[in-house]
Amino acid sequence: MTVDDTATFDPYMTAIIHNRIQGIVREMTNTLLRAARSTVINTARDFSCSICTADNQLLAVGEGLPIHIFGSGLLTEAMGKFHAESLAEGDCFLHNDPYNGNSHAADHAFLTPVFVDGEHLFTAVAKAHQADIGNSVPTTYMATAQDQYQEGALIFPAVRIQSKYETNQDIVRMCEARIRAPRQWYGDFLAGIGATRIAERRLKELCAKYGVETIKRFIKDWLNYSENRMINAIRELPEASLHNNGAHDPIADVLPDGIEINIKINVKPEDATIELDLLDNADNMPCGLNVSEACVVSACFAGVFNVLDPSIPRNSGSIRRLRISLRDGSICGRPKFPHSCSVATTNVSDRLVNMTHSAFAQLGEGHGLAEGGVGMGAGGGVISGYDTRGAETPYINQLIVAGAGGPGAPSADGWPTWALPVNAGLMYRDSIEVEEFKHPMLFDYLRIVPGSAGAGKFRGSPATELSYGPTAGDMEVHWPCDGTVHAPKGILGGLDGCTARHFRLLQSGKAEELPNVVAVTLGVGERVSGYSTSGGGYGDPKERDPKKVLKDVLEGYETVERAKEVYGVAFTGDVAGETLAIDKGATAALRT
Repeated sequence: MTVDDTATFDPYMTAIIHNRIQGIVREMTNTLLRAARSTVINTARDFSCSICTADNQLLAVGEGLPIHIFGSGLLTEAMGKFHAESLAEGDCFLHNDPYNGNSHAADHAFLTPVFVDGEHLFTAVAKAHQADIGNSVPTTYMATAQDQYQEGALIFPAVRIQSKYETNQDIVRMCEARIRAPRQWYGDFLAGIGATRIAERRLKELCAKYGVETIKRFIKDWLNYSENRMINAIRELPEASLHNNGAHDPIADVLPDGIEINIKINVKPEDATIELDLLDNADNMPCGLNVSEACVVSACFAGVFNVLDPSIPRNSGSIRRLRISLRDGSICGRPKFPHSCSVATTNVSDRLVNMTHSAFAQLGEGHGLAEGGVGMGAGGGVISGYDTRGAETPYINQLIVAGAGGPGAPSADGWPTWALPVNAGLMYRDSIEVEEFKHPMLFDYLRIVPGSAGAGKFRGSPATELSYGPTAGDMEVHWPCDGTVHAPKGILGGLDGCTARHFRLLQSGKAEELPNVVAVTLGVGERVSGYSTSGGGYGDPKERDPKKVLKDVLEGYETVERAKEVYGVAFTGDVAGETLAIDKGATAALRT
């Protein structure tokens, strides 16, 4: 230990209580997963649970999504800002205001202050992406919204929804009057509250068992231990000033030039700090791509943690060694009302994660990651309409069926289940069968695109393509895809991933290519199909182990042609006859 007095530090009790609190977060997670009604929560797991201290320090996160968890302290800070003098046991607050510490309006955060013997010790946080939030059009990602008013989302700036454990039914009725599938929303609402109440109960039991003073000492020791882990990790890095840039794709009639993005990173081993400078970025723009403070912080911090020892705890202790500079009124800073932050949790935030972790590759081999796939396309579309299979009822849901491919790393290939940089494989993939059961739709296929991965010594993941459409009644589909112009970058000789492409398939069989931001209504017999980007490669493809190239071809990730042209690996035999084998002589000749 190098921070604070170590004389009374008890590593055994610290480990025991830490694991108990992590267990509480896991119980919160299971409660929300099992009790929620919308598939975006109960199947895709687009939510996160965490526990903060009364002074707004992030204490425990379980397996929360990176874009959600690092901003937890900003959420509880807003709760205190508005209600510091009136907080009481039995309270619960609903917070989704992106101008006061939340990520974006679609993430409903439930905040329950936990009191022990009359003292506020913790706040339990459950944040869940909603299927609908009352936007002016049926999507929770409205890239073309000129401002918050056109977006039209219901906004709750840390609004008290329960007092003395009783729910304010006025707020429930207000939401049900605006949200397109009100009973589905209400089930998710109860599940979010329930997750925080589970944490409240378990934290009280924990304090009763070990005593409040022991728990307070644990909080101090655990955060100091985490800070020391971060100090040691940073001191192993070389001192460096890194700069990286990227771009979000243009959007017709909204952002004809796209968005240029810049980040500067100063690694200071002597001070054991990493500085992240986002000041050199454009002002807020009249669209839904402005990034909230919570998302900028979360995206950049996630990029840093991606390249450090994965066992370093993710909490306010380790975060103390990270310094971030933001500008008011910046598209990558602190947004000014009423600029819309509808798509803050993805798109530009995905680029920020990529730019941060790939910048560390400038330190040389063994550092950093390639850029992971970006773009929520058809596999992440918001579908809506009326289910006419029985009594006509409205439906709306966020699909998480197929995402982008993961990045190549210094010692591993990218994951097909990466989905997006902001969640880094921690979400689940929707069950196609569940989606077809709950909604009037049919999936034609879900498959890997051979030869689409960013090649490298360690390759990115290939893209995943799919096709679906309605079986009864019209279906409206919305998505805001990035990566149709600017592909994820490979690093240290690795090749870039592929760009995204999507199509509308008409009943006539004609295919119409779709733009990156899509709002389309499909009739029965019509389909949308396509794929988001793949991951970039890490290192020279011709340094990849030929056995891995052979396996990729056999698994359908790579093609024989690309194996030869890009990786310099030649074969004898063929796949169909199960006789494919490496031609060592020809491979050696190709690689020299």
